[in-house]
Amino acid sequence: MKSIISILLIFLAFTASAQEKSEASKFWDNLKKHCGKSFEGSLSSTPANDDFAGKKLVMHVRSCEDNTIRIPFFVGDDKSRTWVLTFENDRIQLKHDHRHEDGSEDKVTQYGGKATNSGSASIQVFPADQQTTDLLPHASTNVWWITLDEKSFSYNLRRMGSDRLFTVVFDLTKTVENPTAPWGWK
Repeated sequence: MKSIISILLIFLAFTASAQEKSEASKFWDNLKKHCGKSFEGSLSSTPANDDFAGKKLVMHVRSCEDNTIRIPFFVGDDKSRTWVLTFENDRIQLKHDHRHEDGSEDKVTQYGGKATNSGSASIQVFPADQQTTDLLPHASTNVWWITLDEKSFSYNLRRMGSDRLFTVVFDLTKTVENPTAPWGWK
């Protein structure tokens, strides 16, 4: 009888720990809470020759599927950028989908990286993947990261070995009107 109880206790302990959400799952769930909403951002760090300065910056958590979240990022009237996050095997991948005004893919698109671990509920880190290195050799040392808490979402890029640092922070405490569809969307 004692061995059956011991086995049951071990099984229950294992089942309880297996049901706890990973940090990546918590991040994912927290991001999905913003589906359908748009937020205005501001630059907190930019390269000297940055084209984003002085323009209205808006992110729209436009599409949330089970394993894919698409977040168009508008820079003024430029609707060419969408961050595509994919969740698979307890890892999140970030890709950059760039489109022309007619909806066709830009020649520089689908670059990014995949988290090498589960990260945390408040930050996910994406080192450049091989596809990025093949497409943009100078970006092979890029590291992107996204932070997320109750008040803000930040998108960040650091090119290791250089002074290149880009950070835009979005205020999640107040929504803005959803923009029209980004280029390439209906």
